[in-house]
Amino acid sequence: MIIELTNEILKIDTFLTVTIGIIVLFVGKRINDSVGFLQEFSIPEPVTGGMLFSILWTFFYFMSGISVEFDLQARDVLLVYFFTTIGINSSFSDLLRGGKTLVLLLFLTITYMFIQNFIGIGIATLFEQPKEAGLIAGTISLIGGHGTAIAWAPRLSEDYGISNAMEIGVACATFGLILSSSIGGPIARYLIKRHQLKPKKNEVLNVESPNLAHKQVITHLDILDAVLAIHISIIVGLFLNDFLSDIGLKLPLFVSCLFAGILITNLVPKSFPRLSGRKWPVKDPAVAVIADISLGTFIAMSLMSMQLWELIELAGPIFAILSAQLFFVVIFVLLIVYPVMGKDYQAAVISSGFAGFSMGATPTAIANMTAVTKRYGPSHMAFIVVPLVGAFFIDLTNAVIIQFLLG
Repeated sequence: MIIELTNEILKIDTFLTVTIGIIVLFVGKRINDSVGFLQEFSIPEPVTGGMLFSILWTFFYFMSGISVEFDLQARDVLLVYFFTTIGINSSFSDLLRGGKTLVLLLFLTITYMFIQNFIGIGIATLFEQPKEAGLIAGTISLIGGHGTAIAWAPRLSEDYGISNAMEIGVACATFGLILSSSIGGPIARYLIKRHQLKPKKNEVLNVESPNLAHKQVITHLDILDAVLAIHISIIVGLFLNDFLSDIGLKLPLFVSCLFAGILITNLVPKSFPRLSGRKWPVKDPAVAVIADISLGTFIAMSLMSMQLWELIELAGPIFAILSAQLFFVVIFVLLIVYPVMGKDYQAAVISSGFAGFSMGATPTAIANMTAVTKRYGPSHMAFIVVPLVGAFFIDLTNAVIIQFLLG
């Protein structure tokens, strides 16, 4: 049965869960298209739709006493798909182009990741919550975003007894996304106006967007070739995950698959013959489409399945932690990120991007920088280093830091 009511719990199976997730995604898109505020602050469609449906389930619970539970096995597969596409699209040549700016931004990011976790742990302790709950409101959900929060939630729930780890993580990631998309533009505007910053005259506006690639014609063979590459990377990632587990390093599967994609992309020669007769699909439009489908449906399914009524007793600690995180990230960006990055226009643009992924996600950082550069002028290097740090390094580094602090 696709729906089963047992002991006041309405259980929905995998097939219907995926179907509802797709509906939630489209509902979120329709709402975003109609509400200017959501477009202005770059709130993703699955966040809009997912939060709406989770609120509806909450009303249903309080009115009927029946809770809705979804089978999320398919969602977990989508998570692995998405992070594997990030690995496939990561090229060492892109890393070299960033140079000194990339290294400095990575150092600042790693430094702030420890600060963010210590803030979460400290405030959680004040509310007499376990330190693991503080980690959830640190880099697990903020710098890590929805994907990392959801990926780590089962382990925190099983190994550390935090039964509502999923709800805490997704709630913090959602509100962090909203906050990060709200502060990036104002921070850049303040720096540009205060220091009278201007872009370099010889730069051309080049706002990179993966959506542009989707306008190309994509055939069924392109999609199948991308799926084959993703599956090959996942298979390697499975073996890698087992090996790491055997030597005592337990990492979520998506991290191993991400790293497997990176290794194959950068170590296998481009001329290496493949069954499909095509090159390895680095930055391929078909891979980008699969990434969008995976991430969008994944977030929609994750948010719509939140049981918000379990968060009521944690509203105080979550509000306190997020307020502190917001305060410290603004101070860190203004007093450390901007000066270290060079105190110029590029530094201001990078600062808006840092504000985006420090409490939200890489797409939020790109949205912040896009709004700034469209208004004040181009900064090409910012669009190289920020995505590389946000999408390439953070997930791997975050997994190591989380594992270290848990251990």
